[in-house]
Amino acid sequence: MNRRAERSEPILPSRDLTETRTFYEAIGFRPWFREGGVNPQYEIMSRGHLVVHFFRERELVPTKNDAGCYLRVTDADAFYRVCEVLHLPTSGIPRLTPPRDEEWGMREFAMVDPSGNLLRIGHDLADAYVPQP
Repeated sequence: MNRRAERSEPILPSRDLTETRTFYEAIGFRPWFREGGVNPQYEIMSRGHLVVHFFRERELVPTKNDAGCYLRVTDADAFYRVCEVLHLPTSGIPRLTPPRDEEWGMREFAMVDPSGNLLRIGHDLADAYVPQP
């Protein structure tokens, strides 16, 4: 029997689903569900096993948004290099901060999307991996 692995799929607000789709497509996410046609209300995007849902919240103020999630990846440095294509600053909204080793045993970085959602992206330092040059 072929069963899917258990996983979480965060649901985050978006002030503009078209803007959100464009942002995430630039880093390899692909849309596979959009509800609402011309006036979308809900979107699901994935990049491999990473899946994120977005719901439209028209009144969302990005600087007041406190939503976020953690994406656990196999190589945070490699994923960071993918995110660099966005050419984001290290402060403000949106933003991208460089990866670093954290005292809790993760190598991680932070990305904030145009709606103000905080995504922490990282891997376990104890995992055996070989960084790519």
